[in-house]
Amino acid sequence: MTTTSQGPTGTSSPPVSSKYVIAHFMVGNSYPYTVDNWLADIFLAHSSGIDGFALNVGVDSWQPSQVANAYQAALQSGTGFKLFMSFDMSSLPCTTASDAANLRTYITTYAKHPNQLLYNGRVMASTFSGETCTFGQGSVASGWSTQFVQQLTGSSAVHFVPSFFVDPSQFNTYSGVIDGMFNWNSGWPIQVTASYVSSIPGLLGDIASGLSSTVNSALSNVIGSTTPDETYISSLSAMGGGKTYMAAVSPWFFTHYGPSTYNKNWIYLSDDHLYATRWESLIAIRDQVDFAQIVSWNDFGESHYIGPIEGAQPMSQAWVDGNDHTGWLNLTSYYASAFKTGSYPTPAKDQLIMWSRPHAALASASNDPVGKPTNYQITSDNVWAVVLATSPATVVLSTSSSHSQTFNVPAGVSKLAVPIQPGGTMSGTLTRGGQTVIDLQATDFTFEANPTTYNFNVLVVASP
Repeated sequence: MTTTSQGPTGTSSPPVSSKYVIAHFMVGNSYPYTVDNWLADIFLAHSSGIDGFALNVGVDSWQPSQVANAYQAALQSGTGFKLFMSFDMSSLPCTTASDAANLRTYITTYAKHPNQLLYNGRVMASTFSGETCTFGQGSVASGWSTQFVQQLTGSSAVHFVPSFFVDPSQFNTYSGVIDGMFNWNSGWPIQVTASYVSSIPGLLGDIASGLSSTVNSALSNVIGSTTPDETYISSLSAMGGGKTYMAAVSPWFFTHYGPSTYNKNWIYLSDDHLYATRWESLIAIRDQVDFAQIVSWNDFGESHYIGPIEGAQPMSQAWVDGNDHTGWLNLTSYYASAFKTGSYPTPAKDQLIMWSRPHAALASASNDPVGKPTNYQITSDNVWAVVLATSPATVVLSTSSSHSQTFNVPAGVSKLAVPIQPGGTMSGTLTRGGQTVIDLQATDFTFEANPTTYNFNVLVVASP
């Protein structure tokens, strides 16, 4: 399987970018961080085309001090890296007026900080959830308006772009409260469930026996789709006043918590090069997208981290440890540039990025009390690969000494895939003119037939 994307040609003089690429940072996973840890993350993110972090803050009493470290590190970095608050309203209380004072303190503390992201001259602020918060008022809209937005004036006035999980047709009930909306769930085709797949016309047999080519073809059409974006954009446009639209882009999703902890055990469909495909979809409608927020930098519990595995994991070690994702940063640089300028850059060097799950989708684990994740049937057993080529080349992807596939790739980006069977490994080469330019091997990786526990996370490997 191979697909090639040429991307937009761009204009001769692209406008100065007012678009931002942001990564969602879980402050709750930063407990042991020092300023130096923050600095390392900021330098890495900045070098990967990321303009700033949305700092997801929750209820822990130690989090304000880590937010202070983040702002100090951003300033110290000298990069101009930006930060803004993303209040996690699934964690923070929001039933009384005093609960809102806590949020306002974050805003007023950093409003004048050189690394605070200002948008349209106002302090950028966002949320995860918050659509049930009243802050002691008669309605959600009144709560956010009277206790948060209206009380922040002058240099502390906010540009408020929350992620409220409400039907877009209800956006107008927040008129005068929101300046835009963040579409968190646009990062994945969340409508694709096992029952959705079973309802695809022409499907033969039960998906428990694996996905047919008919199903795979139908699913690839929803990967990265802009339908959820268009719904938000239309509803925001109807509100008038040039509302801000923030889209999500995410590489993966798997979470595996049992009832005794967070009771979250499912996957979202992340096949067909979701990260690359979603970026390409957003770049195609970039005129209507103000922010692309990467979900996430370090949310280990949901397996969509693109930053290093460090800090304090939220009891996710079983499916995170050993599964590095920083290879996706190589793609981030490429696509962030195209999103911000409107033109895909010419790759400066040849790169190969590959990823795979550690076991078959239909495998049965021998000792996993949490059980199979919901929707485990909808994912394919493939090695996914993205090539950035400086000029035409030959790529060979191999999963064993007897299973390999050769692709002739053009200059630019190519998305490739090969099936993987139990016992398989993951390796790839890029050659040009008889010379081997890249020889990439996944070390300590074998695709298992009979895992001990379920792990639908991926290992990402990338050439330097």
